[in-house]
Amino acid sequence: MTQRIASLLASATEIVCALGLEERLVAISHECDYPPQVLGRPRISRPRFDPAGLGSGAVDAAVRQALLEHGSVYAIDGDALAGLDPDLILSQAVCEVCAVPTPGVRQVVAERGLRARILSLDAHTLEEILDSIIMVGEAAGAERAAAALVQALESRLARIEAAVRGLERLRVLALEWLDPPFAPGHWVPQMIESAGGTSLAGERAARSRELSWDGLHDLDPDVLVVMPCGYGLDAAAHDADLHAERLMEVAHRAVQSGGAFVVDGSAYFNRSGPRVVAGVEILAGLLHPDYFPPPPADQARAWRPAAAVRGAGQPGDSPSRHSRSGAQHREAGP
Repeated sequence: MTQRIASLLASATEIVCALGLEERLVAISHECDYPPQVLGRPRISRPRFDPAGLGSGAVDAAVRQALLEHGSVYAIDGDALAGLDPDLILSQAVCEVCAVPTPGVRQVVAERGLRARILSLDAHTLEEILDSIIMVGEAAGAERAAAALVQALESRLARIEAAVRGLERLRVLALEWLDPPFAPGHWVPQMIESAGGTSLAGERAARSRELSWDGLHDLDPDVLVVMPCGYGLDAAAHDADLHAERLMEVAHRAVQSGGAFVVDGSAYFNRSGPRVVAGVEILAGLLHPDYFPPPPADQARAWRPAAAVRGAGQPGDSPSRHSRSGAQHREAGP
């Protein structure tokens, strides 16, 4: 009998499909938005608040309130999950606000008496993201496909590192949330280093960290990258516009010199899946455009505050923060 897979994590859905297993996918999470061919699958999770139309500060407050009241930002449709009767459920325990956490999945499985195996993908570094692909391949009997995918991704990373080797390492301030500001943790600082930069805020393999704007004043980065968690490119640009005064205060030289950018954080930076390698390529193209191809306009673009006078409307994309608070991979809390 063909294995039935339920994914409660957007990056896990991407891994399953990258391994050519999309026909086995019987359910996905509320946040899954890629690849297009699986978006019609039943969705078995939902956030406990509607993020549509909320600015980053309001999303942060709603997430904190959901955690206070329910201990979780998400609810799982246990009846739907039981009806689908999956053999393998993919979840995570890295971030309680970015996606459905594994403890909640275990509780639902136990309550419904399901026999499904739960595989928790808890990557904190680029190497662990690649390991997650291998783990899914082994759990799904697709070891060869997983090994081939990892080899291809490693080759791309090696190409980037060869292209930027020996170049000046620009000082990069990346922000994964703006109200309040958060420095990225987990794999993002490593992505910056791999792309030929130096991360000024956030530590590799550590949790994302809430900062204060005052605490960022003395960094004077060469490059500013705004990558709000769960936001696409247009929403990231809009949020940067709303916080233009603060961003100018902490990265004036970068903005004035054309070194400020917004990126599609949701697709290429916030998720522990295969497209994170494209995120490293994006950064390499932004930091060293003479040595690595600049990214396409639908992945990243320069940001200037002159474009920031559209008023106080809300982002064009409905943020999920991965439906989160202000921390992309604040993955295990503040």
